Amino acid sequence: MSRSNKLLFLCTGNYYRSRFAEMYFNHLARGAGLDWSAESRGLAIERGGYLVGPISPATVAELMALGVSQPAEQRGMLQCAGGDLESADRVVAIKEAEHRPLLAERFAGWEDRVTYWHVHDLDGATAESALRELRQLVQSLIAELLA
Repeated sequence: MSRSNKLLFLCTGNYYRSRFAEMYFNHLARGAGLDWSAESRGLAIERGGYLVGPISPATVAELMALGVSQPAEQRGMLQCAGGDLESADRVVAIKEAEHRPLLAERFAGWEDRVTYWHVHDLDGATAESALRELRQLVQSLIAELLA
């Protein structure tokens, strides 16, 4: 049996944006019969010491509103490792200004090998607007992969 194609979403803490993109992508990919699955990781989860719980409540609420099934128990944030990058067929970092420098610092050479989106964290956008933008970007990516 051949393995499905693997997509990796990256953000800083793997708590909010990348987790939404991962679960929403997997929901849409299953529905479309796409042979792709997504995972997500954080590039600097140590910066999220103030975050409460395993995943952003805004992410959970948005996924529920979209009818995306979720595990009974959410996993915690996961730090990106070199093997995560190596095993992915495609890598998307959620915000270039934030994540290109982290990739260059922690995974030199990868900063020019990923696709960058431009979705702000809570310091530059509300959760509602950021998640709406991520919804549109994930939908566009699904359409691209189907084409």
